[in-house]
Amino acid sequence: MTLPLDTVSEPETLPFTTDDLRSALGQFATGVTIVTARDDEGRLVGLTANSFNSVSLSPPLVLWSLARHSSTMAGFLSARHYAINILAADQRPLAERFARRGIDRFDGAPWHPGLTGAPVIDGAVAVFECTHRSQYDEGDHVIFVGQVQHCRRRLGAAPLVFHGGRFFTDLPI
Repeated sequence: MTLPLDTVSEPETLPFTTDDLRSALGQFATGVTIVTARDDEGRLVGLTANSFNSVSLSPPLVLWSLARHSSTMAGFLSARHYAINILAADQRPLAERFARRGIDRFDGAPWHPGLTGAPVIDGAVAVFECTHRSQYDEGDHVIFVGQVQHCRRRLGAAPLVFHGGRFFTDLPI
């Protein structure tokens, strides 16, 4: 039996900490992406993210989420298009670079403009070029839903995987 949401009471205190939750979530292995865009003034924005998921095949929709306090939030909110670049195992240095703060993340990064104008990372396992469709404020993150305008994949490339707070590159294809 499912109860309506307004009849379900929440505990006054949670039986776990934020660190407990982060550690438990880290046990879910994910792929690693770099999400890239040009803001409304043409500046490049990008970051490493593992919060990527498919939503729908028809229409073709994907989602990713971004912490509200991220320095890239304004850029992504103003972008009309973005690219979600799924990284290959040999792209770990790029994942680490785009996760750093206070640097030009694109300096020395191999990329080219995609069909939508969003930066596409060279050598990615797959790329989804999206039009910004909608966004949802949830908790301490904003969920971005994009409509895929173009996608491509690189056959035979091993993926970069994130698990337990670490990158893994030695996985069978």
